[in-house]
Amino acid sequence: MAFAVPVANAEIKQAVQPQPLAPGYSDLKFAAPIPGAYKLPALGQAGDGNVLDSEGRSTTLHKLMGDTGTPAKVVLLSFIYTTCSDVNGCPLATAVFHKIKNRLEKEPELASRLRLITLSFNPEHDTPQRMKEYGATLQGKGVEWHFLTTRSEKELQPILKNYKQNTEKVYDSRGKFTNTFSHNLRVFLIDPHKQLRNIYNTELLHPDTLISDIKTLLQPVKQPLTEPSLHDRDKAALFSAGDNKQRYETKNYQTHSVALTQRSGRPADLILTIKRPPLGLPSVPVPENNPITTEKINLGRKLFYDRRLSLNNTFSCAMCHIPEQGFTSNEMATAVGVEGRTVRRNSPTLYNVAYMKSLFHDGRENTLEQQVWAPFLAHNEMANPSIGYVIDKIKSDTDYAGLFEKSFDKPPGMEIIGMAIASYERTLNSANSPFDRWYYGKDSKALTAKAQRGFQLFVGKAQCSQCHTIDKEYALFTDNSLHNTGIGYADAMADKTTSPSRRVQVSPGVYVDVAPEIINSVAEPKANDLGRYEVTQNPQDRWRYKTPSLRNVQLTAPYMHNGSIANLREVVEFYNRGGIANENLDPLIKPLRFSDAEIDDLTTFLESLTGDNTEELVSDAFAAPVGDSE
Repeated sequence: MAFAVPVANAEIKQAVQPQPLAPGYSDLKFAAPIPGAYKLPALGQAGDGNVLDSEGRSTTLHKLMGDTGTPAKVVLLSFIYTTCSDVNGCPLATAVFHKIKNRLEKEPELASRLRLITLSFNPEHDTPQRMKEYGATLQGKGVEWHFLTTRSEKELQPILKNYKQNTEKVYDSRGKFTNTFSHNLRVFLIDPHKQLRNIYNTELLHPDTLISDIKTLLQPVKQPLTEPSLHDRDKAALFSAGDNKQRYETKNYQTHSVALTQRSGRPADLILTIKRPPLGLPSVPVPENNPITTEKINLGRKLFYDRRLSLNNTFSCAMCHIPEQGFTSNEMATAVGVEGRTVRRNSPTLYNVAYMKSLFHDGRENTLEQQVWAPFLAHNEMANPSIGYVIDKIKSDTDYAGLFEKSFDKPPGMEIIGMAIASYERTLNSANSPFDRWYYGKDSKALTAKAQRGFQLFVGKAQCSQCHTIDKEYALFTDNSLHNTGIGYADAMADKTTSPSRRVQVSPGVYVDVAPEIINSVAEPKANDLGRYEVTQNPQDRWRYKTPSLRNVQLTAPYMHNGSIANLREVVEFYNRGGIANENLDPLIKPLRFSDAEIDDLTTFLESLTGDNTEELVSDAFAAPVGDSE
């Protein structure tokens, strides 16, 4: 990296304004992260290209990467040119690699798993012989360090393009090339599968952090979350309903229930989803007054799954937000609380709830800490008579002895009970989906052609991304706003008294038509749901509901605030029709006039948004205590 100034002025500029050294030249100012305590997401496929080694032999970058040799090696790749004089440019990369080489000499096992590659982007000057001379004083015993060049700039350019290395030649005042370049320093960490796992610039290039990242990549692969003896069908069932009732209405139905002994899980290090969010998600918002700790997460997890925190010791938060059903309830259109009491809305998923700026379908709460108390006290949910009742129950339970004091330095109270549960809920972050690996990781093979066509519809003709937003660096797939699609209007305004019959579900997949007078004789009138209006009392807010995130949407059926749409394809068909007309219908909702093939493509894209760690989060939930009923 060199400044694009005439050579005659470069030395004067340096003398007047000495350049401070980059962090890689001095001790790290903070403790390097513990290897394996975080994840490095895949950022796309590492580029290939024809190169020459320091003996002039032809090879390719990919031949020096991936599963070559035993054991397979991680690669650190730097681009330099030997005549660079910018202290924080190519000399920095070489200095950091030299420090790493010195460490590798003391750790032969690590040295056997790492390959250093330095490639020149000045083939005109940096011949194989020059690269050999450049590397002669840098090589170390037992350390593999390759110094490469290319035959010509023509062979070099595709490599630079693959790695997004923009370079410009620097000319003097007479237009003569000075053998210097203006470029941005970048170093690439590449795993044994030829996937980019980190990219370092001048400010981030330090041997301590690089060594931590390398050791993290070399951590042993985790064992499968389920026992290998389970059949594939049982594995699938493990992460769905415990007693799956699909096709229950058929005469040849057979139960596929999964024994509790097969549904035991493994605790996960949940704080990692906050410290290093999966690819596709931004930093997790954490309130200043409730900093995240492992102790808080564990306490909140215990509270979340504890059935004893309901009026009759039978109902927990997890019984509406069922982990293996997308942290919602796939089997119920709307939730059911204590003693089978009806709840009028669908259970929203808790995946990525940490990023939501408002909570509940009508957005009536704005923090997780506050939100938790509404279900605790609602008569048709957990039915506790008062805040004090819940606090006293926790105080009298020996299972919680000392846990609040350890986590908050306080005994149980309204505020910190909310803080604890919120801390657990903030860890339910899931991304690095096939879409993320394709869109953000630049892995062209991660997403099928059909899903890619669906994405083009999503951001184009369908304009879904106006509400389900996608940004350059991350995608929440929600605008955190509220909209009227017509679903609430139709539900509230339908004339139920004149209808000849109403369809009633009597068991999974089994429906009967019942006359309204029979229903009215045994049931309470269904309360109308006016959406956001119930919060603001503004007529314009009638039947407006929150935009849900589409991440993991394949896992969270049924859909809409009232669970009225059973599957994703039907959701797409609903929007294809342009919603349901009413005076407050959101102006963004219009008929799309999709073909059946386009509906299929868009549905396939939505199915590609499932994160790669959902089974890990579900398995952790299976490992949580549920509270013994008394």
